Amino acid sequence: MNEKIDKRLRADLFRTRLGEAMRLRQSNQSALARAIGVDRSTISQLLKGPSARLPNAQVVGECASALGVSADWLLGLTDRPETTADMLANTLSLTEAPRALVDEQIFQWHKEAAGYKIRHVPAGLPDMLKTRAMLEWEYAPHLGRSTDQAIGASEDRMAWMRAARSDYEIALPIHELESFARAEGYYRDLPLDLRREQLDHLITVTTQLYPSLRLYLFDARRVYSAPVTILGPLLAVIYIGRNYMVFRDTERVQALTLHFDHLLREADITARALPERLAELRAALG
Repeated sequence: MNEKIDKRLRADLFRTRLGEAMRLRQSNQSALARAIGVDRSTISQLLKGPSARLPNAQVVGECASALGVSADWLLGLTDRPETTADMLANTLSLTEAPRALVDEQIFQWHKEAAGYKIRHVPAGLPDMLKTRAMLEWEYAPHLGRSTDQAIGASEDRMAWMRAARSDYEIALPIHELESFARAEGYYRDLPLDLRREQLDHLITVTTQLYPSLRLYLFDARRVYSAPVTILGPLLAVIYIGRNYMVFRDTERVQALTLHFDHLLREADITARALPERLAELRAALG
């Protein structure tokens, strides 16, 4: 609400919104007066007085705080009644990120975004493209006896995700795939037969599922990305370790979408060329 309002109209709007906020909070004049430390007659004057004058800033602020709305909304400066803290809570949140493959929260987000394009920068090789043997090698140390159960549940969820008519674009650093193939760094001690099987699987799925699944490789020395998933226009999720940082406001979702699109433009290996690169890595393993 950017247009200028006559001071009498603004005073009328303040009275209207103050009364509305009191009704929503099931408050009354006496309760509000006690909450902000004034006489009941002061609240009565705010609600019914004919004056074009607005109350002072302290009174407006105290009323807004007591009723859980923003002072700007009471004054007609915005059409959103939420406080800044409430708006932030609605658009940005932290959600626990269990070490459990496609966990329930990720699955719910994917169901919410079914039919929209999913853009994904994984923290490592994408879970939805791993063989069962690879999942067992990676997750057994964390999940123990529940590994088989977790993998079974995740396989069901990944099958649903693949059938949900969502296009998937995945951007992965080149060094991640090369480190995997060579059993370096994170993938140290990964058995050769498991690496061969996983590369064969990647060649198969990225060929069969193209173009609904498109995997790009970028050079992390030139461009960088934290692990992030963008679920259509609805939300964007950044993985920070023990938590997901979740954004639902349009501005930040769009900003992260532009970031992802930049990764694809800068990709050294496109989705169409990926199977050839995978085949080269597989051939090097013998």
